Amino acid sequence: MPTKTLTLDGNNIHDIPSFYAEINRVFMANEDWQLGPSLDALDDMLYGAYGAAHGQESIVLIWRNMEKNRADLGIAATREYYLEKLKHPDQFNVALFRKNLESLENGTGATYFDTVQQIIADHPNITLRSQDDASSAPR
Repeated sequence: MPTKTLTLDGNNIHDIPSFYAEINRVFMANEDWQLGPSLDALDDMLYGAYGAAHGQESIVLIWRNMEKNRADLGIAATREYYLEKLKHPDQFNVALFRKNLESLENGTGATYFDTVQQIIADHPNITLRSQDDASSAPR
C-alpha cells in the first residue's frame, strides 16, 4: 500500500484550539464532523478509526514550523489546559490534572506539545517529519 503524505501548517497553530482546527483541516476534511479538542480523540483518530488516517495505512506527517508550535503548545498553554480541567471536577480526574500541573510547574512534566508528539510516536504507521522555515530555505 502506498504511503500517504499529510502536512500540518504550523503557521495556523497558535494555541490548543487552533491545533485541533489544523488537525481537522488535514485529517477530517472528508468527514461530516470535526474532532473536538481531546487528546483521546486525537489518539483514536491516529489509530485509524476515522479521517485521513482511516485504515492504518502508512502516513508521513510533515509538520511545518513545528518548533514554533513547540512554544505555542508549551508550558503556558499546558498550564492553562490543566487549570481549565481543574475547574470541572465532575468531568475530569482532578487528582491527575493537579499532579500533572505540579510536575509541569517543577520542570519535570510534559507540555501539551510533548504529549501530542508522544501520541504520534505511539503509532508505528505514522512517520513525523519537522519542516521548519529555516530548514526548508535554500542554503
